[in-house]
Amino acid sequence: MVIPAFVNDAAGTAPAAKRALEETGGFEIHVVPPKELESSIRSEMASGPARIVVAGGDGSVATAARVLCGTGTALAVLPGGTLNHFARDHGIPVDEREAATIAINGDVGRADVAYADDRLFLNTSSVGAYVAYVRMRNRAERYVGYRIASLLAALRMFISMRPVALELEVEGERRSYSTPVVFIGVGERETRSPTLGNRVAGGRQCLHIIVVRERRAARLLVVALDAATRGIKKMAQTPELDSFMADSCTIRMGGRRHHIAIDGEIVEVGMPLRYHLSKDALGIVVPADAVVTAA
Repeated sequence: MVIPAFVNDAAGTAPAAKRALEETGGFEIHVVPPKELESSIRSEMASGPARIVVAGGDGSVATAARVLCGTGTALAVLPGGTLNHFARDHGIPVDEREAATIAINGDVGRADVAYADDRLFLNTSSVGAYVAYVRMRNRAERYVGYRIASLLAALRMFISMRPVALELEVEGERRSYSTPVVFIGVGERETRSPTLGNRVAGGRQCLHIIVVRERRAARLLVVALDAATRGIKKMAQTPELDSFMADSCTIRMGGRRHHIAIDGEIVEVGMPLRYHLSKDALGIVVPADAVVTAA
């Protein structure tokens, strides 16, 4: 079996990924620019492959997932981004040679995905201040690197944060908020250090919706640190934060269109904005005999 493998040539790890695939053997390698990744995978799908490999970051993985969801083709990942959330969440090693071996010999598990309207995402989406954070981080990253850019963007976000008026509908109940930020995660999320933000192993299959209710930036920082030490169950009982787990939710804001963040990218959406979970929608290649939960 020869497995189609697509390498995002814009990823800094592209040469290492290509070399790992060549040395492992068994792959038909295509090195493509990001703009051609989706069309290239769609063309390959005409032959009905059992699995397809994508080498790149979370953005490349999400692009492939948009094509493969609901099909009989499984997605194998060679992590090549800065964070590689999806790969780490599903036990896929960041070492290219190890990941290439799993791409051939691994088992097929299932993973949940979510949609903001018709836009698929694998990890998180957010409304509010985080959009400005991502924009500034992306601008600064060109000059100072990802980590310093993230710090600068976080400081700017806390200084200049403004609340957003919105209505959140969860399971038929509507609530009005003036909030700096709303996070929507795929799967139940950890809220304790040092794994803050990671998916809970064996956690609930859901959208985890977290609304920060406190407006003041200084207090918001305290709330974030408090959540990391006390956990979501206690934080959900405080006036600063609301937490919900559901299969869907709807957000309404004034105006016809707004920008939101989806897996670290900024996209424009119309109102109302509807989120929904699609359980076990994506086949993924994981280490043999690994126990994979969709959460």
